[in-house]
Amino acid sequence: MTGTGNIVARQPFPQAAKVRLADPQLRSNLRRATHTIRDKRLRVVGELPDWEALRVSGAAIKDDVLARLPDLLDQFEAAATAAGATVHWARDAEEACAVVTRLVRQTGTDEVVKIKSMATQEIGLNEALEAAGIAAVETDLAELIVQLADDQPSHILVPAIHYNRRQIRDIFAERMPGVDVSALTDEPAALAEAARRHLRAKFLSARVAISGANFAIAETGTLVVVESEGNGRMCLTLPETLISVVGIEKLLPTFGDLEVFLQLLPRSSTGERMNPYTSMWTGVSDGDGPQQMHIVLVDNGRTETRADPVGRQALRCIRCSACLNVCPVYERVGGHAYGSVYPGPIGAILSPQMTGPDAGANRTLPYASTLCGACFEACPVRIDIPEVLVHLRQRGVDAHRGRPSAERTAMGAMSWVMRDRRRYAAALRAARRGAAPLRLGGRRDHVRHLPWPLSGWTGTRDAPLPAAQTFREWWAGRGRG
Repeated sequence: MTGTGNIVARQPFPQAAKVRLADPQLRSNLRRATHTIRDKRLRVVGELPDWEALRVSGAAIKDDVLARLPDLLDQFEAAATAAGATVHWARDAEEACAVVTRLVRQTGTDEVVKIKSMATQEIGLNEALEAAGIAAVETDLAELIVQLADDQPSHILVPAIHYNRRQIRDIFAERMPGVDVSALTDEPAALAEAARRHLRAKFLSARVAISGANFAIAETGTLVVVESEGNGRMCLTLPETLISVVGIEKLLPTFGDLEVFLQLLPRSSTGERMNPYTSMWTGVSDGDGPQQMHIVLVDNGRTETRADPVGRQALRCIRCSACLNVCPVYERVGGHAYGSVYPGPIGAILSPQMTGPDAGANRTLPYASTLCGACFEACPVRIDIPEVLVHLRQRGVDAHRGRPSAERTAMGAMSWVMRDRRRYAAALRAARRGAAPLRLGGRRDHVRHLPWPLSGWTGTRDAPLPAAQTFREWWAGRGRG
């Protein structure tokens, strides 16, 4: 784990994607799952005549948050503190993990239960707690599967999307303590029951719970978590101490703003009209729920992202994963190829910005896209992901402008040739003569492999052969009999 946590890719995307493309079972699992969620979403979104108006409202509210973020953070801290919570501030992942580890140690426990949280994954909290001798038990079913498999999540909403039922049954049989293997099948009900029995004792004995938050209301100091299983509700009500790790962009100005997002989020994420469990809590209440409430507000590159007038729209993200479910690239390579806890189109623009321009392999993520635009059409808060991808690509080019490169040299040579009509015509004639041997033995209009340095092109695409006749030649000869 680095100072920014688990959002730095350790391998360039093209290399990682090549490995995943060779796994047909992975592609089958991804296609089945993403298409199921995508179809459910389309049905429930189609029920709302004002869906586009809701998207516009959601984008406007989040843009207002980004414009007034420092003031809203101060307002949230004051309201949460007045309600009995203790607010902590963390500049990066390392500092956030240190704060949470210290708070857990103060309780004297060596085990915590966790609600599914992208923020805690981002900062690498589980690894930090383990290094401190504290066991973190994931209670979300998909997160539990990934944890038992000693794996990493590959989807924002469905972390175990890369597994099928048979694979999950095998993981439970091999890794889940106390499971009755003789009664365990790969039926969803049987798998859920096994997880329920495993987690029940954890819920009843836990003294500390750790959560994230889908939204934080500046006006009231309220935190909001939406979920589908009820495990979050158990974590939020039973333990004595609750620690919530919240990205600073999760704010909404007023409680009334929540109405918009409780329509946008469930439809975009799970294809439901509303989440089965929507939990809200404000500070502490005597004799009801946790009696110690801590909120850790995490920056971790968000301030730098906010400073970019084009890229800052990535901070509108409400972690619904709709962009992943429609992305043709994600569907074929899965989340692990992105090397970050934020995979897919949103990860391709969010991770590089949060880690900065010198973040190693993250520089390749803006190229992990066909720019088809499906992600923008699906995004409930209208993040123009293709626009940001092109912007980040341009920023990468500008950062290396002036340095010698084969591509820049080739483009300069082409510019020189194409600035003069006679040079251009001569180049076309030479290209046709060079392509003539390649056409022998049948009609061919492209070549799959060229020698270096042109192999840089044909390594990922075919090279078209020059036309047998140019337009100028056709035009000049069309009047002849």
